[in-house]
Amino acid sequence: MANGQWYPAEWPDRIRALAAGTLTPVTPKRAATVMLLKDTGTGPAVHMLRRRASMAFAAGAYAYPGGGVDPRDDEHHVGWAGPTRAWWATRLGVDETAAQAIVCAAVRETYEEAGVLLAGPTPDSVVGDTTGPDWEADRAALVARDLSFAEFLDRRGLVLRSDLLGAWTRWITPEFEARRYDTWFFVAALPEGQRTRNASTEADRTVWIRPAEAAASYDKGELLMMPPTIATLRQLTAYGTAAEALASAPDRDLAPVLAQARLEGDEIVLAWPGHDEFTKHIPTGGAPA
Repeated sequence: MANGQWYPAEWPDRIRALAAGTLTPVTPKRAATVMLLKDTGTGPAVHMLRRRASMAFAAGAYAYPGGGVDPRDDEHHVGWAGPTRAWWATRLGVDETAAQAIVCAAVRETYEEAGVLLAGPTPDSVVGDTTGPDWEADRAALVARDLSFAEFLDRRGLVLRSDLLGAWTRWITPEFEARRYDTWFFVAALPEGQRTRNASTEADRTVWIRPAEAAASYDKGELLMMPPTIATLRQLTAYGTAAEALASAPDRDLAPVLAQARLEGDEIVLAWPGHDEFTKHIPTGGAPA
C-alpha cells in the first residue's frame, strides 16, 4: 500500500454481504479514546501506542489510549469537577448518565494504558506521581474490571477533572466490520508531575511524537493507522501548543463519521464522508485501489 492505512483483508467480502442483505450489522459498543498532548520546543507531541501483533483488531496499528465504556459507570455518581453532566450530555449528544460513563471511560483508559490520571483530591488539583505499588494494584484491578472507575475514585477520595478534557470528534466503526465501536475522541494535556508509561497489555510500544511527524511516517507507509487516527493527527498539526488544541475543542463538530460502501459498476466504493483520502475502490474480484 502507498500509505499506512489499516485495511482488513476480509472487508470486501463483508461489504458485498452487507449490500446483498446477508450480513446484519453488529450494534456498536460505546468507547472513548484520548489524544494526550505535551508541549515540546517544536510544538505539542501526542502520546501513541502500537497495538500488539497478536491483537484481533487493528494489530500493529498505532493508536491512542482508549477502550470501551464500563456500564457500571452509568449507575454510580462520581466526584465531578468542570462542566456539568448536563453540559457534557449536550456536547456528546447523549443523556446525562451516558455522558458520565463516556467521560469516565476516557479518564479510566488513559490511566489504565498510559498511567496518567486526570483526577485529584479537590476540584482544582490533580494527583502527582501514580507509579507506586498501591496505585499499580488499583490500576490492575481496573484493567481486570474487578473495580469500577467510580469505585476507584470513591476509594481514593478523588474528583474526576472533566475540565481537563476536550471532546474532539466522534467516529463509528463501519457497519460491515465484525467489531464495532461508537468512539468519542478527546484531547487532554499531560498533567504536571505525572509521566506516561507503557501500562497496556495490548501495546508493545509507546511513543511521544509530533502529529506532523507521525502523519509523515503514515504517508510513507512506515506507521500503520486506522482512518480516525491519521485524520485526528492531521487536525492536531494546526496547533502550536496543547492549550491551543484544548481551547479549540468546544467548537468542534461532533457529528459522527461513519464509512459508507456503495456498488458502482464492477467495483465497490468505500468512503468516509468528509475524509476523501480514505476512499477505496474495490474491484468485485480484486484488491482495493
